[in-house]
Amino acid sequence: MSTNPTGLVADVTNGILNYAVSPENTSTDKAKGNELGKDAFLQLLVCQMQNQDPLEPSTDTEYVSQLAQFSQLEQLQNLSSESEKAQALTLVGKYAIFEITDSNGKTTYPEGIIDFVNMAGGKVQLSVNGTVYDYEDIYTVVNDQYYVGRNIPKVDTEYNFKYNAKAPEDLTITVDYGSNEYKASDVAIVIGGQPIDPSYIKQRDNTVTIGKEAFAGFENGEYNASIVFNNSVYTTINDKLTITVYNSTAGIA
Repeated sequence: MSTNPTGLVADVTNGILNYAVSPENTSTDKAKGNELGKDAFLQLLVCQMQNQDPLEPSTDTEYVSQLAQFSQLEQLQNLSSESEKAQALTLVGKYAIFEITDSNGKTTYPEGIIDFVNMAGGKVQLSVNGTVYDYEDIYTVVNDQYYVGRNIPKVDTEYNFKYNAKAPEDLTITVDYGSNEYKASDVAIVIGGQPIDPSYIKQRDNTVTIGKEAFAGFENGEYNASIVFNNSVYTTINDKLTITVYNSTAGIA
């Protein structure tokens, strides 16, 4: 068994080199795995030259062939590196999810919009929410519709209110105002194309209360209401709020 400064362990038998990678030289990088990279290939060639059988040395032709293989491997890896950089640049502005495993084996999945790409030192890194992640830690990149769907305002519960005109009560719903650039700060309730007077609507945290006075002049019947948010795209929800008015004298001659 022969060990050399390159970190390779070699067993030479009759001039034949049996190569193995020592534990400290084994890569655990997710993107590279345990593949034989160009540095390991060159180390292997040096090790082979150091341990060749002096009675049957390798010929110049054999070394030239091995060097040609090394050159080809280096070119392929350089091409792969440039391709990775080009692909990383196209991810700016995209929503990505990363897979990060810490030293204790705990895996987390941070996510967010990629702000910029850093290629300092030949390593590709991506910035998300002020934190820099390695390119190879990307778990998935989601499409724009997924991102919009996660951030626009929502109403999760379907409300079917019964409004007794003889004993009216306030109506309360819970809304999600959204997040990031799709977040809203205000909401309107629209019935039959007409918005309810804003003075009848009160908002506290995620709770929206419609004052009982808002329906005082409504005739008996079922009304489908639209919930409209004031975000950048005016998110409108049409299928979550229905008010049925009864015991009303409005419209009765």
